[in-house]
Amino acid sequence: MKKESRKFENVTIEKAVNEGKCITRIDNMVVFTTRTVPGDVVNMEYHKKKRNYADATVTHFHQRGPEYSAPFCPHFDYCSGCKWQQLNYEAQLRLKQLTVVESLVNVAKVELPEIQTIIGSVQTTGYRNKMEYSFTHKKWVPNLEQLDTEAHQALGLHVAGRFDKVLDIVDCHLQNDLGNQIRNFVKEFAIENEYTFFDLRNQVGLLRNLILRNNTAGEWMLILMFHSNEKEIIAHIMNALKEKFPQIKSLMYVINNKRNDTITDLPVEQFSGDGFLMESLGELKFKISPKAFFQVNVPQAKRLYDIAKEYAQLTKEDVVYDLYTGTGSIACYVASDCKKVVGLEYVSEAIEDAKSNAALNNIHNTSFFAGDIKDLLSEEFFKEHGNPDVIITDPPRTGMHAEVITQMMQAKPKRIVYVSCNAATQARDLALFDSLYKVTKVQPVDMFPHTSHVENIVCLEIREA
Repeated sequence: MKKESRKFENVTIEKAVNEGKCITRIDNMVVFTTRTVPGDVVNMEYHKKKRNYADATVTHFHQRGPEYSAPFCPHFDYCSGCKWQQLNYEAQLRLKQLTVVESLVNVAKVELPEIQTIIGSVQTTGYRNKMEYSFTHKKWVPNLEQLDTEAHQALGLHVAGRFDKVLDIVDCHLQNDLGNQIRNFVKEFAIENEYTFFDLRNQVGLLRNLILRNNTAGEWMLILMFHSNEKEIIAHIMNALKEKFPQIKSLMYVINNKRNDTITDLPVEQFSGDGFLMESLGELKFKISPKAFFQVNVPQAKRLYDIAKEYAQLTKEDVVYDLYTGTGSIACYVASDCKKVVGLEYVSEAIEDAKSNAALNNIHNTSFFAGDIKDLLSEEFFKEHGNPDVIITDPPRTGMHAEVITQMMQAKPKRIVYVSCNAATQARDLALFDSLYKVTKVQPVDMFPHTSHVENIVCLEIREA
């Protein structure tokens, strides 16, 4: 029996899809590729094949498609970050718009108004105010022979699809360049002093993770994660950072000896400076603590919040519920336009920040509660805090629990403003609202250039009886 060929030549890439991938069709089978754009003519080879689809690696480019843009990052071929660098920005926006349209049409299957044109980002590089990096005792390289001449330790980002493989990063264009300087200094200082980097599989090694946050005022927060509490080494590294980078206004560390990298359940130790950063959003100021969520693209966040407030159409008599309020940024942003805002969030530290942010801005008509949203929302809660006239909700990528949607519909607010970072789960939730609410406005916003992610704002109005 003749062996099936795994190699194909002169194949034209047809369409871009989610997660930075493109597809083409060969013999009625969908084939996924990465680092390609529609119109590319390539040679490819399968590296994984199922019954109806295959993943393939491009082995040669004969021709680049019309929307191709040369990647500006030296790590593009292997990093799991900016997967759409090979597409020009206009093409990225068009595809993100299409993602929203297809999700709402094919998944929600509800009556839709005209979907507004996506709002592009003011900055397309250096726009993130938070980055997380991993240390590794054995960096990943495309060619193992390179390890014969280079240091094995690395501090960088994970290789696409590999939780245990870390690519050493020298220049990352997602955050202000000072982030590169700080990260590279930490790595070089640790190697010079022979401090051990973490081995994820065997759970040994001292240096584990690094979080860098910055604000629009040029101030920085640094959080180092150590596997054990080696006080002298920790102090040595922290003091070196303090002396080298006066821009770091908040210098902290975490001891994490668990088998996972999450720090939500761990105390953050303050080594020097403040335990937070301050950020401005319009006329408001916000305190951002180490674990708190805050929109990573501040200029776009203001545009996002302006649209959300416009869609809410608030009056001075309205009671507003802000679900998944985080540090209370949206709640504070709309508070001056309504009677009061009730903010709900499952991260208790974020709720404390939300209370501080309201006090910081002399806002006195907000109240915040921590807990699982589906457990907090109840008939008794509505009676105690007022039935919502408007609900603004900005859930995580997984969308909202069905019980949360049920409770929202029982409260029957006149209007719901749904902000989402995942059009597919948002569309799923919109279908559940359809019996009582109609979609009246849709506005996509690009918060994450060079990725396939897109924010989308939907306004729902209660149907007339």
